[in-house]
Amino acid sequence: MTTGHGRTSPQRTRRTDARLNRERLIATAEEVFAEAGPDASLNEIARRAGVGPGTLYRHFPKRSTLLTAVLRDRIGTLREHAERLTASESADDALAQWLHAFLAHARANQGMGSALLVEEPDALGVDCHQLILDAAAGLLTRAQQCGTARADLTADDLVQLVVGIALSTARREDAEQPDRLLALVLDATHGTPRRTG
Repeated sequence: MTTGHGRTSPQRTRRTDARLNRERLIATAEEVFAEAGPDASLNEIARRAGVGPGTLYRHFPKRSTLLTAVLRDRIGTLREHAERLTASESADDALAQWLHAFLAHARANQGMGSALLVEEPDALGVDCHQLILDAAAGLLTRAQQCGTARADLTADDLVQLVVGIALSTARREDAEQPDRLLALVLDATHGTPRRTG
């Protein structure tokens, strides 16, 4: 809405500024939480975002509300990434690229989900695990329909394997190990099930 002289109203400008501050705070919090974990300094997040602590607390009155916003944003990004890959990549490439992105997500968010569950179990208001499973299932099903992924594999299997890689390599000095382990998972995804008995 503009004023009679063609200028944007002060109220609209404030709303735009508030939205931009919120987006900047979430983006900065993602970086700081990735570096320092879920107990990172909120004042440091505000400083890096270029706002005062009061602005941070107006948008996010508690640490859990900021953690919730960061996790929702990241999971939304993962879901959008899965949709883009489904539309533009081969089934195998799409699955591999998404699993790499999910591994990066799982490694960056270690401890955030747990911290949120301890502080406020119902804070997210959505089942994040289910959203991730749905994204993985869409990509896996497509690869299975193309005949390039084993039919006995489930999305839950893949998600658990990737989370296991993220957890088991958290404090290792070998920076390439997560990708090597994921490559083994991808080989197994396309391999033939072994016969038992």
